[in-house]
Amino acid sequence: MAILPRTDLLDEYHSHMAREKTTFAGDFKRFFVRGLAILLPSVLTLWILWQAYLFLDRQVAEPINRGIRAGILLVIPSTVPQAALPTWFVISPSEVERFRQTLAKAGSFEAQRLLKKSDAELTAEIRAQNFKTFWDNHWYFRFIGLVVAISLIYLAGRVLGGFLGRKLYRHIESFMTRIPVFKQVYPHVKQVVEMIFGEKQMAFKRVVLVEYPRKEIWTIGFVTSSGMKSIAEHTGGKTVTVFIPSTPTPFTGFTITVLESQAIDIPITIDEALRFVLTGGVLVPGKQSTGAIDGPMVNPVSPLASSSIDPAQTVVPGPLDPTR
Repeated sequence: MAILPRTDLLDEYHSHMAREKTTFAGDFKRFFVRGLAILLPSVLTLWILWQAYLFLDRQVAEPINRGIRAGILLVIPSTVPQAALPTWFVISPSEVERFRQTLAKAGSFEAQRLLKKSDAELTAEIRAQNFKTFWDNHWYFRFIGLVVAISLIYLAGRVLGGFLGRKLYRHIESFMTRIPVFKQVYPHVKQVVEMIFGEKQMAFKRVVLVEYPRKEIWTIGFVTSSGMKSIAEHTGGKTVTVFIPSTPTPFTGFTITVLESQAIDIPITIDEALRFVLTGGVLVPGKQSTGAIDGPMVNPVSPLASSSIDPAQTVVPGPLDPTR
């Protein structure tokens, strides 16, 4: 049997590839994916920042702003002269009556609850609503809550950072960790927060290569410490602790201890190593690139992809075939 190239299948394959490259669908898909890859990081970054702002505005700033507005409403009558009261603060009896009529027409549960209140209580309710409208019309008032929150956090850090503050905080923390359910959750949350914001963050000292998880498989890792004394005594040599990040979440991974002689230093920065791991090896540091991978690219939509016949060669009867 002689093995000869099937030129007809090869011609069909190459003509299909040429048609795919020049069709509108192929161009549209290629440029759409390219545009998505360019725009998506910026769009996602803006969306994440916007969601973070909305969370801070609604969950942090707005409760503080509500407290500030309530305090102002309580202080104004005793500190501001009658003639100098703002227009939103002055409520006439006719306004209260119109408000009652509006509530009666609404018929909702909240409206029925307000209808049971006295004229003085309804006056305070109308005044609070007017003040809320006045507050919302001045958009820069919304940032007061954020400024107050940042100031309070700063003051808490200053107070609790001192000797007496740390001692007081330890007593409060000791009490809270005895509360059922709370004590099961709090230690883990505290550990995560301290890892992210704490002063003693995980420090990667250098980037190394180690044979992990078996020989002849080289894995990038970060040296975090010199290892434990008991391990060094057992191995009889100097050891290092290496953090092996996982893809595509390099903040998770494995911690191993190896002999220092088995950890090979490589001349790349920690940021370059993290990008390499995060992208699954796509972003290779410039000076470390060995060039493009040899070999043809596989087209998953090729009409020959699902065929069991190799397009490069097939078996045909040869000149010594006894059946001919």
